[in-house]
Amino acid sequence: MSARPVSRGRALCKRVVGVHTAWDAVGDGEFFCPACGGDRNYQRLTGRRRFMLLGLPVVPRGDAGPVVQCAACQDLFDPDVLDHPTTTRLSAMLRDAVHTVVLAVLSSAGSLTRTTLDTAVGTLRAAGYADCSEEQLVALVGALAADTGRATEADCTPGLAIELHEALGPLAPHLAPAGREALLLQGARIALADGPYTTAERDVLTTTGCALTLRTEDVTHLLATARTPS
Repeated sequence: MSARPVSRGRALCKRVVGVHTAWDAVGDGEFFCPACGGDRNYQRLTGRRRFMLLGLPVVPRGDAGPVVQCAACQDLFDPDVLDHPTTTRLSAMLRDAVHTVVLAVLSSAGSLTRTTLDTAVGTLRAAGYADCSEEQLVALVGALAADTGRATEADCTPGLAIELHEALGPLAPHLAPAGREALLLQGARIALADGPYTTAERDVLTTTGCALTLRTEDVTHLLATARTPS
């Protein structure tokens, strides 16, 4: 028996009876579309299901959604897809994270040498702060010390630890392990620019690794690796 009549019969059955969902847009915005692989506009939809007979709605079948529909590919996604930041937002979060780590390391350094400042400026410029200068960093570190009394502390203060977790915590789930390690190493190289880690610098870097959800043994290994000349 040919399969073609069966296929036609199924298609006919779907046209006679079925369930139709009528969607209503309840919001919109920009998101990272997993199907497109980039930032796209979206609509947030809720729907109503109805049993259809001969193309006519007959019996309500309840609500549908909410779902998120990509304006480009038209694919539908669960609302938790919006938890992933857009590429633009992720880039901004990464810049902020680098800035926070750099200032944390400099704040724990005690004295700011020219070598340390040069390394810090280079790190921030590479992260997107093209206008960063040594004078700006000295002023920022001085303002932080005056505001928190951080310069008198021998280790990572609770306030600084909170700042690191606030900046790095939301970013960590969206970075691959190599990306989180690279961020820690950037801070480590600034700390090592003028000599071995001080106790305060090591405390800050350990807190940074914790905020990046790196394992303690991995943090220890990375800090030791950063100390080894390439």
